[in-house]
Amino acid sequence: MLLVIMGFRIKIWSIALHYSNVGGIICEQLPKQLCSYSVSSSGKRCLLENFASSDGTVTYQCKTSEVIVDVVHDWIETEECTNACGVDRKSVGISSDSLLQPQFTAKLCSDACYQNCPNIVDLYFNLALGEGKFHPTICLAQLSRKLSVCQTSLAVI
Repeated sequence: MLLVIMGFRIKIWSIALHYSNVGGIICEQLPKQLCSYSVSSSGKRCLLENFASSDGTVTYQCKTSEVIVDVVHDWIETEECTNACGVDRKSVGISSDSLLQPQFTAKLCSDACYQNCPNIVDLYFNLALGEGKFHPTICLAQLSRKLSVCQTSLAVI
C-alpha cells in the first residue's frame, strides 16, 4: 500500500510541478479546471466560486478558502481520484449535500477512493463531522445497505 501511495504522489507532483516551481500553489493562480479539490502551499483548500456580471454572464474564479488541510499541502488532485471518489471538478464551493446521496457515498467509501485519495476523504470526513456525523459511520451504513441488498437477492434465489 505504501508503494501505491508513493507512486500516487509522484503522479501528483508531475501535475503540480509547474505550480510548485513558481513558489507553490496559489489558488487564485490556478485555472478553474484544476481548482476544486486542490490545496494551496499554505495548506488552505482552493474552491471554485462563480460570479454573475451585470450582463448576466457567469464567470468562475479559483479562491483560497479559510479551510485548513492537515493531510496535504501544494496538492492538485488527480483525475484518478476525482473519478474514483465520484467528485466533480466543476463543483462550486464546498458542501456536504453529496453525503446524503447513496451513489456518492458508495464511491467515497470504495477502496479505490478511501485507500488512495486522502485529500478527498479528509475533506468529506471533516464535512461529515461538521454535520455531526463520523465519516467511517457513513461508510459502515453504505456497507450495511450493500449487505441487505445481497441478502434480499439471495432470498429471492
